[in-house]
Amino acid sequence: MQVVGVTTQQEVYIVSRDRKFRINEILVVEDAQLDYPRGEVVESMSYNRLIPMGLDKSLVDAQVIQTLEQIGYDIESDEINLAKLRLYEEAPHPVRTGCAVRLPKFEEVRSLLVKSSPEEGMLLGEIRGTESMGATISPDLKDQVMIMEQGQLRPQWGVPFIFDIKTMQQYPHIGVFGGSGSGKSFGLRVMLEELMKLRIPTMVFDPHFEMDFSERTPGMEDKGIQFTDCYTAVQIGRDVGISFSDLSTRDVTELLGAAGSQLSDAMVNVIQMLHRKRDSFISFSDRVSNLVQALEEGKQGLDRQLQNPELTPTDVQRIHDLKKLLNQFGTLPPSSVKGVHWRLQRLEKAGLFQQDIRAIERGLEQGKLVVVQGSTWVLQVFATYVIGSLYRKRREYKDARMNGEEGRFFPPFVVVTDEAHNFAPKALDSPAKSILKEIAQEGRKYGVFLVLATQRPTLLDETITAQLNTKFVFRTVRGTDIATLREETDLTPEEGKRLPYLRSGDTFVSSAVFGRTIFIRVRCAYTRSPHLSNPFDELKQFAEAQDDKVVSCLLEALPVFETDLVPTVTLVNRECGLSWDVTRLKQELERLARDGKLKKHETPFAVRYDRR
Repeated sequence: MQVVGVTTQQEVYIVSRDRKFRINEILVVEDAQLDYPRGEVVESMSYNRLIPMGLDKSLVDAQVIQTLEQIGYDIESDEINLAKLRLYEEAPHPVRTGCAVRLPKFEEVRSLLVKSSPEEGMLLGEIRGTESMGATISPDLKDQVMIMEQGQLRPQWGVPFIFDIKTMQQYPHIGVFGGSGSGKSFGLRVMLEELMKLRIPTMVFDPHFEMDFSERTPGMEDKGIQFTDCYTAVQIGRDVGISFSDLSTRDVTELLGAAGSQLSDAMVNVIQMLHRKRDSFISFSDRVSNLVQALEEGKQGLDRQLQNPELTPTDVQRIHDLKKLLNQFGTLPPSSVKGVHWRLQRLEKAGLFQQDIRAIERGLEQGKLVVVQGSTWVLQVFATYVIGSLYRKRREYKDARMNGEEGRFFPPFVVVTDEAHNFAPKALDSPAKSILKEIAQEGRKYGVFLVLATQRPTLLDETITAQLNTKFVFRTVRGTDIATLREETDLTPEEGKRLPYLRSGDTFVSSAVFGRTIFIRVRCAYTRSPHLSNPFDELKQFAEAQDDKVVSCLLEALPVFETDLVPTVTLVNRECGLSWDVTRLKQELERLARDGKLKKHETPFAVRYDRR
């Protein structure tokens, strides 16, 4: 292998007659004057002049061909392997043309590839293009990960990719981007497993109910740690919720603003007028509900009700209370009061006020991964409250320490969410957007970090996207998303062209820690999602199980005659938990006969179904 063509301080072309170049592999240029610069293959091809196919406009130009002829290559008959090598560091002057190129030993490039030890960092995968260094990798980095290739597990061949979690203090926040089926959710699962391994407090918002870590991946049962005690799953309305009495008037305003479209100034005024310190949900909701009724009845309507001689003392007292409310708040717009009342009822029906967040606080204090589950809308509303509440706890502790005071310790933590563009959309207001923007800009100082995953980076708020110092870019097809990622990362034009064709699980890592983009394959996760089964296999299994159950039930009644199906359908419905009618049973008997599970006999009098 040797350098050919015109060279620059950043890129050189290299050629080989026998060896094909692998994309992303690392090579050393033996130019002693430049202290043997190292580079990465960013583009490669094989060329034969007899079958050019218009490729002269790519890597091969007239200057490269002229150089090849001068150093002895037979352009007319040889297959020539060419590659573009991008140097890791800009050279002070161009590389010498004609100098040799070789594969490196691991120790020559260790500082470029490894920034932490497997015990202290996140083992996320294998660096592509480092397979040639497998024999020289140091023992502490061998056999650290298992890789899934074409549905089969294989051992580690190259250098493991270890993300140094401690560098998030300097380069905070992680973005995970990729289209459907790109391996984005799989990569997010691997990250969460590593956070659990390191016992870093983490809160995950799970709208798809897929973040379960109890089921092991086949073939990985003896790998990694047991995650059962490392995480806890809580469901909004059942296990966690919002303690209304702890909310300030500002918190209530933000919460009700998250329950629907943006609050009007009149609705904000209603909340500020009606909410009192330490109000419970019942006391505040009753006050709003009673005011709605008082405004609808009006002073004259309430006075007419008092003239009713059949009123009980309780009814009289209630009407006087409504009149008192009307006198105190009668100037508030009825439509705004009704709007606040509607939002309160919507949040109550979602179960938000039935619990508190102590289960989440306890999990984070124990260094666990806390999975918060619920529908997307409820998660957005709840995230507004819980992220803000826990962030303030951490911030108050750090501020107290800075002032020399003893505050109550609350641990640093990581906030993780999939479908992040729903939580912080660009150019639109959303419940959790303001608190996520605040953490994106200031969370580093207090030890609160974000891991945001989305299929549509273009739809994610630009302020937040700009603060994601490490980005994992999986397969992306949409041109607008690729353009956004090109703007936000150091992906080269060649890497941008490869994005639509990446295999599931392959990803570019653009990290300020490494100072460049690294191409990796995410390791096989130790656990698997409960949604991993194929829905068509599920359909087939259900149909077969139901057929077996029906046939087993019919065995008691066989033979069955077409003229006597009423008692048979009653038996089938009772034993199998179905709600068939006679027509449906007739259709199913015909199908079971066609499938060979029953035998159909046609007689002059009636059709009979019997055993095979």
